[in-house]
Amino acid sequence: MPHPDERVEYELWTNSNDECGPLCDEQAAFVRSFRGHAQILERGGYARFTPHYITWYCPEAFRLTRQCQSQCINHGRYCAPDPEEDFGEGYEGKQVVVENLRQLCVHRVANESGRPWAWWDFAMDYKLRCSMKEKKYSKACAEEVVASLGLSLEKVLACMGDPDADADNAVLSKEQEDQIGRGSRGDVTILPTLVINDVQYRGMAGSPSLRRLFGFSGDGRGEGLTWCGVCVQGSWRGRRCSGPYAPASRRGRSRKSASAMVSTKAFISDDKTANRR
Repeated sequence: MPHPDERVEYELWTNSNDECGPLCDEQAAFVRSFRGHAQILERGGYARFTPHYITWYCPEAFRLTRQCQSQCINHGRYCAPDPEEDFGEGYEGKQVVVENLRQLCVHRVANESGRPWAWWDFAMDYKLRCSMKEKKYSKACAEEVVASLGLSLEKVLACMGDPDADADNAVLSKEQEDQIGRGSRGDVTILPTLVINDVQYRGMAGSPSLRRLFGFSGDGRGEGLTWCGVCVQGSWRGRRCSGPYAPASRRGRSRKSASAMVSTKAFISDDKTANRR
């Protein structure tokens, strides 16, 4: 793993949804086991952390469909799969997109206030207090967590903008751009994904080998968490992500141009190359 300077720069691609089985359990376990380490590193100036959230888009021709209306915000520009894969009950994909956006803005506001490590507290508290499984995944619960951490709710809301507006959202557009690979980094196609010094990490999340990359000696915490075991609601084969949820880059901006459309199950590709990425 390259170390171009004395500070490790790393990012975690994750999701606020907690009803996606092993994938969500793995992400929650990593946040729980690595939070203390991450905060020590950032407080000491040894590392810079940035959270990210994968998002898709709905082509204009499908934006009035029930699927896009349920799973997308900003008139189809930013989407996430329905958590239960059932459009008739439970939470909707667009609620996941809004919460992902909120968590991105929590990090931005925390960073501006000189407390970037507060994101880890928010992510952990939200998973404990605002779980989908307990029917508490809501705006009200999220705002209570923001307030409990002493962060400015007004600034978080200003950062989020209007999810109903027929306009781009600068925060989420940046996320879509960052999903596209560059150099040796590769496209981000699975959750969770950890990128360290611009290289995707492959191994055991929370294992001694990961902690050694950050200068920690292993204490056994977090053992058994695998990064490469689960694809985004699809199947994992080697280093390729396939299945109906394989993300496609937005508006042909990727070198591997592929457009996405919405099906009744979730997202499928109308360019078969997307599922062979």
